[in-house]
Amino acid sequence: MKNIELPSRVLVGEDAIKQASEFVSSLRLEALPGTPLLVSDATAYKIAGEEVAKKLGAANFLVSEATEKEVQRLLDRLQGDGVSYLVAVGGGTVIDVAKVASFRKRMPFVSIPTAASHDGIASPRASLKGEKPMSVEAHEPIGILADLTIIAKAPKKLLAAGCADAISNYTAVRDWRIAHREKKEYYGDYAAALADMSARIIMESGPRVYDNISILVEALISSGIAIGIAGSTRPCSGSEHLFSHMLDIICEKHALHGEQVGVGAIMMAYLQRSDWEAVRSALNSVGAPTTAAELDIPPDKIIEALTSAHKVRDRYTVLRGGLSHHRAVALAKKTGVIP
Repeated sequence: MKNIELPSRVLVGEDAIKQASEFVSSLRLEALPGTPLLVSDATAYKIAGEEVAKKLGAANFLVSEATEKEVQRLLDRLQGDGVSYLVAVGGGTVIDVAKVASFRKRMPFVSIPTAASHDGIASPRASLKGEKPMSVEAHEPIGILADLTIIAKAPKKLLAAGCADAISNYTAVRDWRIAHREKKEYYGDYAAALADMSARIIMESGPRVYDNISILVEALISSGIAIGIAGSTRPCSGSEHLFSHMLDIICEKHALHGEQVGVGAIMMAYLQRSDWEAVRSALNSVGAPTTAAELDIPPDKIIEALTSAHKVRDRYTVLRGGLSHHRAVALAKKTGVIP
């Protein structure tokens, strides 16, 4: 038995930020005792946070990184009875910190993304960085307000990373099928179909996604909802995410999450005997990295991540018991990730 919790309302549109007050009212959050607290960073506050804070009469709390330390700092701010719910205005860092803190305080939070760089804007999981980056338990937002006018102005690098994160569902779903077939793991047809559809829509849209950014936003929201339906990150996180997490661990400097899982998806699709060239072509078409050089990660780190990725967590994927050094080198060269 599983409990499926999904956002109560999602509002996507141009200049949607102007309806922030009405949106929150529709969620009946104003009936809660106390006042809202807006969570943002310095950039997001200037872009949209200040306007939202004024509309809601909310104080502002600035975060700088997605770490356990920042979560604890926010939890300290939430001590007492003054805050009734959180409003996260910003990118993945802001939303992840607010998501974890609100989950631990058992209070609702609203997600107002200023960029669309990964599916964290809607998912019930969060990524915190530390000595060992980790995915931690959280909950989904009670509401999502996505202002397309604001998101479309985000750096293309962030939007391309969001496209890559959605595309990586392609290999994640296939890993889930492998685990179901070989290990009898639970497999949810609906959640898998929703995640796979999100990947395919971005792959088929290519550069046209930048002419209609709602395609990307809706794909990422759908990915987050697929996770909520599945009750795990399975639909959107497979071997390509294990590869990315290992890069985070072994590299002092790493690329954006979406960029790394995108490159990982190319190689994992090859291992799965899927259409890896279609994955690579789709990433190229949206301007996302497809090589180690474009990630600015040394080839030896790519190989190390490939041979160690299966150790990141107990998740059965096409990597199974791990790749040998020889096989990892051959894989990375065959797919053009390293020269």
